[in-house]
Amino acid sequence: MKNNLSLKKSITLHKKIFSIYGLGNVGGPIAAAWLKKGAKVIGVDVSKNLLEEIKHGNSHKHEPFISEIFSKSLSKNALILSTDGVNASKKSDIKIVAVPVAIKNSKIDLNIIKQVIENISKGLKKGDTVIVCPSLPPGTCKKILLSILEKNSNLKAEKDFYLIYNPERIFEGRALQDIEENYPAIVSGIGKKSQIFAEELLKIISKKGVISMSSLEAAESEKLFEGVYRDVNIALANELSDFCKSTSTNYWEIIKATNSQPFCHLHYPGTGVGGLCIPVYPQFVINSAKKFNVSTKLIEFAREINDTMPKKCANESLKLIKKSKSKKMKIAVLGLSFRGDVYDSRLSPTYSVVDIFLKKGFQVAVHDPFIKNDDLLPKNVILSQNLSEIVKNASLIFISTDHKQYKKLTKKQLTNPKNIIPIFDGRNILNKKNFTGVKLVTVGKND
Repeated sequence: MKNNLSLKKSITLHKKIFSIYGLGNVGGPIAAAWLKKGAKVIGVDVSKNLLEEIKHGNSHKHEPFISEIFSKSLSKNALILSTDGVNASKKSDIKIVAVPVAIKNSKIDLNIIKQVIENISKGLKKGDTVIVCPSLPPGTCKKILLSILEKNSNLKAEKDFYLIYNPERIFEGRALQDIEENYPAIVSGIGKKSQIFAEELLKIISKKGVISMSSLEAAESEKLFEGVYRDVNIALANELSDFCKSTSTNYWEIIKATNSQPFCHLHYPGTGVGGLCIPVYPQFVINSAKKFNVSTKLIEFAREINDTMPKKCANESLKLIKKSKSKKMKIAVLGLSFRGDVYDSRLSPTYSVVDIFLKKGFQVAVHDPFIKNDDLLPKNVILSQNLSEIVKNASLIFISTDHKQYKKLTKKQLTNPKNIIPIFDGRNILNKKNFTGVKLVTVGKND
């Protein structure tokens, strides 16, 4: 306890200064959590636009409290913003890496994190701490990042500096709450000294405490397994919903019963899996397993099932209409976000759905209550937050995202007596009682 109090005091007295690399969906909430504890933080990001938004208090308006914490901290000079990663490393004691790792052409892209680690290494000093947060293939910290840090700094981990892996565990829209209250922090170190310091440090912001892992590789794997579990379970749900269709049963009715048993936790079927987490983490495992000639057939098949869902659902929905040869028919797609009630469309299955409709010669218009502009949609696709505009003159409505707002939709909002539009509900979000007389098909239901 004495050491913990001493560490807390050194942080609040700004004897230990933080630098946080990447101030987006992960780094922003992490920075806010430490600022709330009285820390001084150098926030580093390559996006000048993001730094300007932080200065003006509107950077993280979709994550509760974060923009307000930033504004208050800026006024007290507790938060300093920079694009210079090397200088931030020189002026800080605890460096937290929160930049993303992505998949490009089915290959893991570590370029961003390697560049950040290189910048940190050029300012690394004796007594410093490096904490890595993004999800990584097992072995990345020890086999790749460690060598960059030691080579450029002429320092040795454990002897001269701490190296810690602390995977982020956040859910968009409640990220700060997740860090502070909802989950224990996962921590691991390159050695015993790093491990002990990690436990001591992360307990300061994690009310649920910490779970210490025996190695960096174990912690890296833990994070990936969380995503793999969900991806495989969703694939199972998609297969079982098909089974229900063939047996004239209702999947949604059945899982209410099955999930009442504590050892069963079936997930929901739907139009696909999006975001930078669930579709990506299994690929990290698959790619890593190939190096050791380890089978990942189940994980690969689950990925295949979930990747085919947008096409499968799009084709299923087209059975509700007969394509006219005389005119180009319009399909209204509701939801661009990869998940309900978030402002994030990264790897959203909606992009695949839209692409399929376009290739089949339909006009496509997309509605999303959270997203105003998007550069990835084709230019000939209308994106609007005006629902009436999107559904007007449509021949089919396709619900792709489970926004809570859509649960309240009624027949009057989506159709009219002169033009009763068929609806494909890819998320089981509509209340059928509100759509009597409408041809409505739902994934996993036999109505």
